[in-house]
Amino acid sequence: MGIDAVVWDIDDTLFDYTAADRAGMRDHLAAEGLLDGRTTVEQALTRWREVTDAQWARFSAGETDWPGQRRERVRVFLGEPLSDTEADAWFDRYITHYECAWSLFPDVLPALDALGASHRHAVLSNSSLLVQDRKLRVLGVHDRFEAILCAAELGVSKPAAAAFHAACDALGLPPHRVAYVGDHPEIDGRGAADAGLLSVWIDRDGTHPAGAVGRTGPHRIGSLAELPAVLGADTRFGAWSTFG
Repeated sequence: MGIDAVVWDIDDTLFDYTAADRAGMRDHLAAEGLLDGRTTVEQALTRWREVTDAQWARFSAGETDWPGQRRERVRVFLGEPLSDTEADAWFDRYITHYECAWSLFPDVLPALDALGASHRHAVLSNSSLLVQDRKLRVLGVHDRFEAILCAAELGVSKPAAAAFHAACDALGLPPHRVAYVGDHPEIDGRGAADAGLLSVWIDRDGTHPAGAVGRTGPHRIGSLAELPAVLGADTRFGAWSTFG
């Protein structure tokens, strides 16, 4: 039995989140007057990513809510006990710069076009529907997906099997008829595989060690051009993965 649907991660899979975050924060720090020479831009960007990852982990574990993780990112990064209103305002100013840098990866539209007739499509993200629904609309791909599910509304986050199964349920398909494509080897790759989906891990930079996902984990690809072949899709687009 084949694969009928593809469920997609968004950030750093379809959408180049890392590049947009870095560009947006660089411009935001300059506008806020926070690049005073004592800290380099690269040091500040590295610190922002560290704080972001830590607060995302707290959100995924249910230790804070969606607004809370945003506010704590600001407070920890600045090292200041800001009020909720102050933290929200700072984050909103950052978002303005961040959104100016939004873009899809160049291989996304060709992959969606190639699989449009052969597979159904949905999204599962460890984010908020308020954020991701708008993002997909701005990027022009919202109508490509039958369902858009996010952790903030589901009440469960990847890599929990329940998150992946919720996406399958939304499509009315059993897990073994669904593929999941994501960029994180554990949260996306291992999580989807353990939940019984055909798991496809996109490792765009190819910097992870060869054994990062083990022999029974997800298929590893370096570009979405390789995805149709992994799915066995009847299309000339794509080629078998060179990662093994």
